[in-house]
Amino acid sequence: MKTSVLAAGLLAATALALPAQADKLDDIIASGTLRCAVVLDFPPMGSRDASNNPVGFDVDYCNDLAAALGVTAEIVETTFPERIPSLMSGRVDIAVASTSDTLERAKTVGFTIPYYSFENAVVANEKIEMSTWEDMKGKVVGATAGTYEAIWLEGKVKEWGEGEFRPYQTQADVFLALSQGQLDATVATVEVSQANVKSGNYPGIKIVDKTPMVPDYVALITLREEYGLINYMNLFINQQVRTGRYNELYKKWVGDGEPASLIVEGVYR
Repeated sequence: MKTSVLAAGLLAATALALPAQADKLDDIIASGTLRCAVVLDFPPMGSRDASNNPVGFDVDYCNDLAAALGVTAEIVETTFPERIPSLMSGRVDIAVASTSDTLERAKTVGFTIPYYSFENAVVANEKIEMSTWEDMKGKVVGATAGTYEAIWLEGKVKEWGEGEFRPYQTQADVFLALSQGQLDATVATVEVSQANVKSGNYPGIKIVDKTPMVPDYVALITLREEYGLINYMNLFINQQVRTGRYNELYKKWVGDGEPASLIVEGVYR
């Protein structure tokens, strides 16, 4: 009995003597750099300007977070399918990359509360007669593999039992295929749809209709065990909204009007 008590006391004393293990938040501050994965073919959230510099809502969001941490931001260009692998490989610390907060992804990475919310639209080749989202039935449609839009669109094709779904590696590939007539239609966020039509980089495309998809809430992501960093980013998102910076970034990159609410009734209230 005495031996057991003594052993337990020694173990407790040893545990108390061990230094606390640093987490990713400490590592970022110590390194002086925050490495953010950002998708740069997804305007107005991320793109490159005439001088090839990364710009957009997500780019500014990374810069704001780095400033709050007192470190320098490093923008690491990634595609949508590469966001989670970039985190898992240690190439980046976080992803500010319009990542939908799905339960399947949450098995692998850790999500913050939403920092942005999207609605989605149907964009079609101008040669295709379409007036509603349901006119996609029987058409050749496509989207960026693994995205919220792709999952929904592929599900619809299976539900309809006709048409064809084609996955693409990048958003730019999708809109190029649409412009060239390889696709009849795609689904993309309203913001991206408007930006790509307005840019003139993809001639011959048109916005048809909004989809009946539920709002696409997107979050910042990091490794799922990094609770200290996730908690810090949650507070950061909260302060972006309450200081007015969220509205400021929306007006800068998206346009006039009010940004979509980040509130989910009964949850984020």
